[in-house]
Amino acid sequence: MANIPADLRYTEEHEYVKQTSPDAIVQIGITDYAQGELGDVVFVDLPKVGAAFARGDTFGTIEAVKAVSELYAPLAGTVTEVNKALEGDPALVNRDPYGAGWMIKLRAKNTAELDQLLTSEAYKKHIGQ
Repeated sequence: MANIPADLRYTEEHEYVKQTSPDAIVQIGITDYAQGELGDVVFVDLPKVGAAFARGDTFGTIEAVKAVSELYAPLAGTVTEVNKALEGDPALVNRDPYGAGWMIKLRAKNTAELDQLLTSEAYKKHIGQ
């Protein structure tokens, strides 16, 4: 059974959003469920700091042994930080998706969009848990 922390918000495409500070900066990555479905992650292609995305835009790709998947921005905003550790160790996504395996930090354009994302209970239903 996948780990679905109650304090995060989720997308139907299996990204999570963690509020990291009160100034609209959020941490984004893929869920434990998603990394389990993908299998061994071998490469992550992420945007550069300063890139701006609308909600639902593709912000990168994640490549596993058995599939390549697009990553979607759960909120509109601008990238403030990229997890450089994933360049040398993309498997961090498998080992610690909510911690060391985060992907980008984004300055949300509108934090009210968080309320449109799935709660942990809604995400559990979405994945059949």
